[in-house]
Amino acid sequence: MRTSLNVPDDVLAEFDAVWEAEGLDSRSRAIREAMLEYVESHTRLEEAEGDIAAVVAFDYEHESVIRELHTVQHEFEDIIEATSHTHHGHWCFEVAFCDGPAEGVRRLVYRLRDFDAVRRVSVLSLTMSEA
Repeated sequence: MRTSLNVPDDVLAEFDAVWEAEGLDSRSRAIREAMLEYVESHTRLEEAEGDIAAVVAFDYEHESVIRELHTVQHEFEDIIEATSHTHHGHWCFEVAFCDGPAEGVRRLVYRLRDFDAVRRVSVLSLTMSEA
C-alpha cells in the first residue's frame, strides 16, 4: 500500500540519519518498523488490566500549557505518585511515576497526548503490580 505523509523537514532529516546509520535497507522499511513499535506500545497499554506501575515521560512547550498540565496532574493525583521535571530552553521534560488502575494510566496518557504543545508522551515502563 502506498501512502503519503506530511513531515517537517528537520524531523525527516533526523529520521533518515537514524535509519541510515542503523544500516536499514530503505526509509520504507524504517517507517514500517517505527509503526510496528508504535502499535506494540499502544497495544501493551490497551491490554493492561488491574493495578499497574508505569513511568510516563512527556515533553512540552512550557509557556503554552503549563497551567493546563498542572490541572491534569492534579486530576490524576490518585495514580501519580511522584514527578520529576527539568527545563531545556522553553521546552520542559517531565516524568510521572504512576501506580494504580490501568484505566487511569491510559486516561492520563491519552489526556496528555491531546495537547498540541505536548510533543511526545511515552510509557517507558509498564508492569503489572505484584499482589
